[in-house]
Amino acid sequence: MTGTKATALDRFCRATGRAFTRFDYRGHGASSGQFADGTIGGWLGDALAVLDQVVQGPVVLVGSSMGGWIASLVAISRPERVAGLVTLAAAPDFTHRLIEARMSEAQREAMARDGFIVDPSDYDPAGYEIRKTLVDEGRDHLILNGPVAIRCPLRMIHGTEDTDVPWSLSAELLARVQSADATLTLVKGADHRLSSPADIARMEAAVAELAG
Repeated sequence: MTGTKATALDRFCRATGRAFTRFDYRGHGASSGQFADGTIGGWLGDALAVLDQVVQGPVVLVGSSMGGWIASLVAISRPERVAGLVTLAAAPDFTHRLIEARMSEAQREAMARDGFIVDPSDYDPAGYEIRKTLVDEGRDHLILNGPVAIRCPLRMIHGTEDTDVPWSLSAELLARVQSADATLTLVKGADHRLSSPADIARMEAAVAELAG
């Protein structure tokens, strides 16, 4: 929640008189716990707890990368609370589409034998420990295997040069949501971070539009 996009959105909401809540999932940022212990269901529970116990009234959800999947699940779980959804480089179903489907035979054997693999990352020199529990539990929350019950207005932003999460995942989500008011903005040359001044401005404009 101390990242570029979250802090920029905090400043934007303060300047425009809007309430704003940001938080770190368990195992992320300032929150306790280890990332490797996390699951999609656990992180969804974190988001629902914040929505149910901290935030009042209708909300516009903003989720980046994995947060785009979690925000989508929240919109499905609490349709009466979610007035709009903004995603940046959304990674729905990434445990299946981007981890499980891409594992080599050696990684599959290691996962079965050891219960985890270490996935290289540009964001951490040590890589991320990906546990079998994350992949297995993630199957309970897949949304791209049929119509997606998101009916609120939806604004998606994705970079064409995103090497971590292909923009085709956002395109597939766009095709599957049941909302009649959904758009996907592809940003030529942008990477996964979507943190340039122009990208921040697009995010802020999307939030302002949906917040009214």
